[in-house]
Amino acid sequence: MQDPTPPVKLFGRQRSIHEVLGGGTVADVLLWRNKIASAALLIGSEVMWFLFEVVEYSFVSLLCHILITAMLVLFIWSTLSEHFKWPPFEIPEIILDEYAFNSIASILHERLNQFLSIIVDISCGKDLPLFFLTLVSLWILSVMGNYCSFCKLLFVGVLFLETLPFLYERYEEDVDHHAIIMHQQIKKMLSEVNLSLLNKVPRGPVKEKKTT
Repeated sequence: MQDPTPPVKLFGRQRSIHEVLGGGTVADVLLWRNKIASAALLIGSEVMWFLFEVVEYSFVSLLCHILITAMLVLFIWSTLSEHFKWPPFEIPEIILDEYAFNSIASILHERLNQFLSIIVDISCGKDLPLFFLTLVSLWILSVMGNYCSFCKLLFVGVLFLETLPFLYERYEEDVDHHAIIMHQQIKKMLSEVNLSLLNKVPRGPVKEKKTT
């Protein structure tokens, strides 16, 4: 007979990791359900990291070289199309579609609001282990920023986004089990530290109440 009690998930969430990530195209890419798009994002980030960090390309130079290459390709295409009766080059409608730009802006706005709301909830101190974990993570990130460039941090961030959610979804039960045990131990340790600090606080003499 199966236990009707649902398993406890990390951070007390009830939704799947796919729903937490938005449940759309972004979630499919991060969880490698759309393998072509996921591989393209990973390869693209590696190419950008190689160009900016190894080759030491500047952004302006790279942008100018991309435009020069695109203009040469269009010039060759338009010249040969007159001789070989090729169809003229047309920009895909999805690039110029206003709805696509509005959708991207709306998604970015929604994700930014969700991120800020999460930061506010954590900052209120309702979950002390998560609060201190976030502070330590931000401090570690600030230290890394002193030794790594923005491009390298961006590449590492993309690498983590494309590996950690996928691995977590694959080994979700094991990760949740060990994370909950660790969370309980940290919570117990913080409570003991709070009690020890409160015991060291000096207290004045207790005045006896006068009885009549």
